[in-house]
Amino acid sequence: MNKSIRGRKAAPAQKADLYQQVTDKIIAALEKGVPPWRRPWRSAQNVHGSALPVNATTGRHYSGVNIPLLWMSAEERGFSSDRWLTYQQAKAVGGQVRKGETSSMAIIYKPFEKQATDGNDNKLFDKDGNPVMESLAMLKPLQLFNVAQCDGLPDAVAGMPPIEAEEERHSILSEQQQGQVLSVLNATGVVCTSYRQNRAYYQPSTDRIVMPTTSQFNSEADYWSTLLHELVHATGHSRRPSREGITSSSRKFGDPVYAFEELIAETGSAFLCAELGIYGDVQHESYLASWLKVLRDDKKAFFRACRFAREASDFLLQPLNRQPEQNKAA
Repeated sequence: MNKSIRGRKAAPAQKADLYQQVTDKIIAALEKGVPPWRRPWRSAQNVHGSALPVNATTGRHYSGVNIPLLWMSAEERGFSSDRWLTYQQAKAVGGQVRKGETSSMAIIYKPFEKQATDGNDNKLFDKDGNPVMESLAMLKPLQLFNVAQCDGLPDAVAGMPPIEAEEERHSILSEQQQGQVLSVLNATGVVCTSYRQNRAYYQPSTDRIVMPTTSQFNSEADYWSTLLHELVHATGHSRRPSREGITSSSRKFGDPVYAFEELIAETGSAFLCAELGIYGDVQHESYLASWLKVLRDDKKAFFRACRFAREASDFLLQPLNRQPEQNKAA
């Protein structure tokens, strides 16, 4: 005889681990040899002056981990626009997501603090009797659609049709772009020297960047994007936002601290290149194994790297007054 199951409680649904989901996506991309922060510059010229993903209705840029997530989704699905919106936002402006279209996931990241507890759930206090607080974050998925998946959007929301630009034109910076990078460099106070040799690096002890000559790079844009990479490293100096990967005297090539700092610099320079319209490439494949180890060992590492990268890029953009207005999503 079948036993009655009346009154039994259903097992609670397992909560999705968004940290792990995102990290798994990043690892999968790296294993294919395609760093997700390396913007697919083959796409269109961005008429808005920035290649950062933007909410199509509010005009606010997405930030943090959502930048590489949306770049990856656009590349995988062949979208040439960096304009995104929710299903309800499309509906509110008179448009409609086409039947059968699937969304791309972004992350809403809300930091908060709560009083720390010990292993027995007792609240902790410091020696002066003040509560010991710990920083936490609440993550929620945000389902977005690209404007290319919608019909009936007003032109102001859909944006101008993308203009395909020749690769040769992308590889050369305008005088204005070069001036912007030099303004960023000069504002930091970092000395930059270029001469014929085979390494680009930032030297914390002298607060100096050493670069090969422009002619040694595949393109002029590669030189400037590499310089931006080194400038992100420079923001880790103790006189600036400061990071362990720069201030630590014990760091060495291949160790977790060194690898994490390179992850920050790669991501930060990608954010800067997108903001300034620079279509260069930074060749740092030698760090691939170290990045994979960092990500496999800590599912929150990429989120932290994106946060530090955003802090660095915002710091560097200050003299240009180009700090992008951030969306509430992470």
